[in-house]
Amino acid sequence: MSGKPLSGRTALVTGASQGLGRAIAKGLAAEGVQIAVVARRIELLEQLSDEIEKEGGAKPTVIQADLYPDDAAERISKAALKAMGHVDILANAAGGSRPLPLGASKQEWMEGLTLNFFRLRELTEALMPGMQKNGYGRVINLTGTREPRNLNAAHAAKAAVHVWSKGLSKVVAKDGVTVNCIQPGKLRSEQIDKRWPTEELRREWAKKEVPMERMGEPHEMADLAVFLASPRASYITGNIIAFDGGARFFAF
Repeated sequence: MSGKPLSGRTALVTGASQGLGRAIAKGLAAEGVQIAVVARRIELLEQLSDEIEKEGGAKPTVIQADLYPDDAAERISKAALKAMGHVDILANAAGGSRPLPLGASKQEWMEGLTLNFFRLRELTEALMPGMQKNGYGRVINLTGTREPRNLNAAHAAKAAVHVWSKGLSKVVAKDGVTVNCIQPGKLRSEQIDKRWPTEELRREWAKKEVPMERMGEPHEMADLAVFLASPRASYITGNIIAFDGGARFFAF
């Protein structure tokens, strides 16, 4: 009998090909969770699958999918349920920045909202009945910390995720299901390394913006996600947790 409290649980992780989604997938697998991983770039998912197996985890289910098509949530949820039977943990880590000019078209706004909110909601609600039936569920949504300095469809979508998550958490709490959001600050990722390509540039930025004077690492945030997914976090729900090294300076 494993001493790991998550051993035997199942999880679906979107945006798992890189960055934070990848780190969450590895963190959960290390705790004995059977996982399904979702992203567009199948070669990166297969590399992740190989790494997890080499490190002693169960072989993940690889689901190549783009979240934008209308049937994406239905197709992904069906593939995960077919492979694992049920899903205990859902980590919604997919998404992307969508900066827009004033006067952007309805289609441009819808594309950003669809990727960053609508598909997340649809996938969560597709898997929610199983979580309620089994009396155990964890939904973890990755959003963001900083107040917007421009127009960005992703910012509007993440605000929607926060409000929707809080409402959903109240509805399903009695069923043993928790819903929480993590707001990542500047954590090392493919996008971050493109913007600040050297350690010197990253350190210079962090010294100005982050009280800890460093950027975070994906595995550090994954530790929080693993905790929220575990039975030890059973009384934590409806929360929006900043993970940014103290970079958030707003009191409310």
